[in-house]
Amino acid sequence: MAELNTGDGGGKKGGKVRSKKANSKVDLTAMVDLAFLLITFFMLTTTLSKPQSMSLGLPDKEDDKIKEKPIKVDENRTLTVMLGDNDKMVYYMGLLATPIAGPKDISYGKEGIRKELLKRKLSVIEYTGNKDKGLIVIIKPSKKSSYRNLVDILDEMNIVGVPSNAIVNDFSPEELKLLEDK
Repeated sequence: MAELNTGDGGGKKGGKVRSKKANSKVDLTAMVDLAFLLITFFMLTTTLSKPQSMSLGLPDKEDDKIKEKPIKVDENRTLTVMLGDNDKMVYYMGLLATPIAGPKDISYGKEGIRKELLKRKLSVIEYTGNKDKGLIVIIKPSKKSSYRNLVDILDEMNIVGVPSNAIVNDFSPEELKLLEDK
C-alpha cells in the first residue's frame, strides 16, 4: 500500500506546542486496478491496422451467361502486356497485326515497364487531348506465368496511375508463338 506522510510540526524546541497530526494514508490499490481495467478495455476495443489490398472489379456470375458482342476499343489507346514463364514479359501497342510499338521483350521495374507505361500514357493523352480517355492496358498472363508476375504488373499499373486495365486469359496463336519465340 502507498503512504502519504505529512510533517507533524509537533513541539520542538520551545514555542507553542502543537498537537501531533495523524499520518494520512492513501490506498492506491483501487487506482491501480482501474488503470489496468482501462488499459485492458482499450486494448481489446481498438482496431488494429487492417491489411491493405487492391480493389479489383470482377464481373458477376450472371454476366458469364449473357454473351454480348465484344467491345471495340481504340487501338491507339490499347497496350497489351503478355506474361510468360521465367519472369518473361512481352508488350505491344495497338493490334498485333499492325502494332504501333513492339512487340518487344521488357523487364519489370523503374527502367522497364514503368518507363514504357508512363511514355505511352503521355502519348495517349496527347493523342486524345483528354485526360479522361487514357491508356487501356490488357494484361494476359499465360498458364506458365507466376502469380507474383501478375501482382507485380498490377502494382506497376497502380504506381503509374493507369485508369483502365483488364486481365484476360485468351491468347491468339500469334501471341502464343510470340511468347514462346522470344
